[in-house]
Amino acid sequence: MDAVPPRRFLPDALFRRILDRLIPKAPDFYALLHEQAIHVQHTTHLLVRFMKCGDEALATEIRRDEHTADTLKIRNLHTLNEAFSTPCDREDIYRAIMTLDDVVNYCKTTVSEMHVLGVAPDVFMHDMAVQIDAGAKALIEGYGKLALAPATAEIDADAGRKAERRVEKRYRKALAALFVGDDYLNMFKRREIYRHLSNAADRMAACANTLHDIVVKIT
Repeated sequence: MDAVPPRRFLPDALFRRILDRLIPKAPDFYALLHEQAIHVQHTTHLLVRFMKCGDEALATEIRRDEHTADTLKIRNLHTLNEAFSTPCDREDIYRAIMTLDDVVNYCKTTVSEMHVLGVAPDVFMHDMAVQIDAGAKALIEGYGKLALAPATAEIDADAGRKAERRVEKRYRKALAALFVGDDYLNMFKRREIYRHLSNAADRMAACANTLHDIVVKIT
């Protein structure tokens, strides 16, 4: 009987290279979302400062930030579209990318319309911006925990939702104070700005809800 030739095995390094080509490594989407959340709070920080002093240079920086945010959004969407696999539901990642970007868009829209309408910041706008910024900070904390301690990110998701509710309370107080007297033009101009800030908070809460959904599914 002929001798059976010894079995040959691929070297480990070569096997890993072949496997990487067949099944590419998943991008670190948690890190990408965390980076995007950090940029959101950079914008909300600027918004708080602008609502304190009305400096047009800060408004210009917010508008510039919106272009940077678009670049991050497009990069993350492209990465998601090209990914072979994801660490959590693709739809959740998509919603997180889009709602994070929406917050920045509403910050930009707010300052742009204030310029067009000739509206100066007031205490209600500043208070709402402070709460939006607090919610953005919660998103940074939460998305930063997904890779190593996802269960603890639920606290941050809840903090983001609570910040949105605080914005809504201030929004209602602002409207109650605004619609007194007969300066109707000023009423409608300021109501428009308050509404944009409320919408920014709403998108922030939507992103917090997405963070909650991710936590539930991966823990």
